[in-house]
Amino acid sequence: MTPSHELKIINALALELTTEQLSLLKEQLDIKVTTNHKVELSGKGRAKLADRPLSVVNDLIKATPVQYQASYGQGVTIAFLDTGLESFPGLDANEDGWGRFCYMDFCGAYDAIADRFTYDGYSEESGHGTHVASIAVNSDRDANGKLYGIAPNAGLLGIKAFDAEGKATYADVIRGIGWAVQEKDRFNLRVLNMSFSGPVRSSYWEDPLNQAVMKAWSEGIVVVASAGNLGSTPMTVGVPGNVPYIITVGAMTDNYTPNDLSDDKLADFSSAGPTVEGFVKPDLIAPGGHVAGLMSNQAQIAQEHPEYKLAGKYFEMSGTSQATAVISGVAALILANDPSLTPDDVKCRLMSTAQAALNNDGSLAYSVFQQGAGLVNAAAAVNSNASACVNQGMDIALDMSGQQHYQGPVSVDIDKNFTIEGQANDYVPFTDEAVISDKKVSWQGDVATDIVIWKTSLVETSDNNYSIASASSKSALQSFFETDIVIWKTSLDALDTDIVIWKTNVDFDASETIQVNNWVEQQ
Repeated sequence: MTPSHELKIINALALELTTEQLSLLKEQLDIKVTTNHKVELSGKGRAKLADRPLSVVNDLIKATPVQYQASYGQGVTIAFLDTGLESFPGLDANEDGWGRFCYMDFCGAYDAIADRFTYDGYSEESGHGTHVASIAVNSDRDANGKLYGIAPNAGLLGIKAFDAEGKATYADVIRGIGWAVQEKDRFNLRVLNMSFSGPVRSSYWEDPLNQAVMKAWSEGIVVVASAGNLGSTPMTVGVPGNVPYIITVGAMTDNYTPNDLSDDKLADFSSAGPTVEGFVKPDLIAPGGHVAGLMSNQAQIAQEHPEYKLAGKYFEMSGTSQATAVISGVAALILANDPSLTPDDVKCRLMSTAQAALNNDGSLAYSVFQQGAGLVNAAAAVNSNASACVNQGMDIALDMSGQQHYQGPVSVDIDKNFTIEGQANDYVPFTDEAVISDKKVSWQGDVATDIVIWKTSLVETSDNNYSIASASSKSALQSFFETDIVIWKTSLDALDTDIVIWKTNVDFDASETIQVNNWVEQQ
C-alpha cells in the first residue's frame, strides 16, 4: 500500500484501500479514518455586455483612499488555493510596471495535484482561479485610470488543487494547505484565499480539511473562505467557512448602479449562518455581484459561457468566491500597513469597522447570519487600532489537539427562531430572498461593537473524542439542521451524492471530494 499523499499538516496519509484492507488496518493500528471528500469552487456568472469594464470595487469598499496613500499591499503575499493561474500582465507586474515579487523570491505556482512548484510556465484550464486572483491583485487600470485590484503590489502565489471543472479531493486541497504552511516564511505568505465551499458533514473540528485550515491560522496565515452560494436559508455556510476562527465572507451587489448606494443589497445567493455549533457566520460581506476579472478566452468557463465575456481579457462573474478575493486584498492592505498583526488582529479590524445594512428606521436590514458585521470598509480597517475582539475565550491549540472544543452563542427555539445569548433579538430575524431583491438600505450601521465579541462555551469531551451525532448530545441547532436543512442518515449505506451525511472522524475515507462554489445568476 503506497500512500498517494503524505499530509504532514494534519499528520495523515491518503491511501486507496479495499474494505478488507481497511478492516485489517484498524485491527492492527489505533487510527482515525476519513473520506477523501471532493470539493468544488464558489463562482457563478451572467454578464451584461459592456464596451469596457470599469473598476468599481475599490470605490465601493473605500479602498481607493488607501491606494491614494501609495499603499498597495507591498511586501505581503496572497496565495489562492484554486484551479490555478494564467499569466497576464496585470498579474505578472505590480502597479508601476515592475515584475511582481513574493517577498525576497520570485512568485510562482504550486500544483498540489502533481506535487510540484514552478516559477513560470504554469496555467489553468478552468478560469476560476485567475478571475478570483485578479480581483485582489490585478495591477491593470480601467479607462478612467482606476486600479482593478485591491492590493496590486501584493505577492501572488497560485496553489492548484482543483481541476478544469472546479472539483478536487480533500487530499489535494489539504496538501495545498500544507505546502502554504511549509513555504510561508520563504514567500512571506500571510493570506490564504479559499473561494470554495463543501457540505458540512461533521463538527467543524472533526473535518480533516478544517483541521488543516486551523493549522494554517495558528501558524500566522490569515485564512479567508467563502460562505457559499446556497442562498439566504439558515445554516447553509459550508466547509471550511464553518471554522469559527477564520474569516468567512458573504456577498453583496451594487445592483449595476455603482454610483447609487441606495439600491445596493445583499446578494440572494449568499449563504447564511449560523453554524451547527452556534457560531455567527458569515463574519462580513463584500462585493460579489457581476465582478469583472481576468480570464483567458480559452478557459473552460469562458468557452462554456461566452455571453459573460467583457472587453479584452475580462470576464464577469458573481459569487461569494469573488467577495472572498476582495477581503483577501483588504487583508493584504492591513498587513502591509502593520506586518506585526496576527490573523486574529486582522479579523478584528475587518469586523469592527464593517458597516451593516440598515433600514430607514435604523433597524438591521438583514440578519447578522446573512451580513455578519456588514460591508467591509477598507480605509477604516487599515487605519484601525482594534484588537482582542474576535475568537476570545477560545484556544485553537487545544481545539486542534482534541483537548477542547467550542460552541457559539446562538440557539434556536421550538418556533425555529434564532437567538444570540446576551444580544437583542432584532439582530437575528432572517430576510427572505423575495424581500432582499426589493430592499432599500443604507450601509452605515455600526453593530460591530455589539456583535464582534461573541461568547463561547466549552463542549464536553470524553477521551479526547466528541460525537455530536448521538441523540443524547444533540443541540437544538443540530436538530434544526437535521430536520429543516438536510436529510440525515445514520450510516454510510446507500450513500447519495446530493445528501449530506453527518460523520465523525472515523467515517471519512479517501473518496471525499469538494468543489468551487456553484454558479449563480449575475446580480
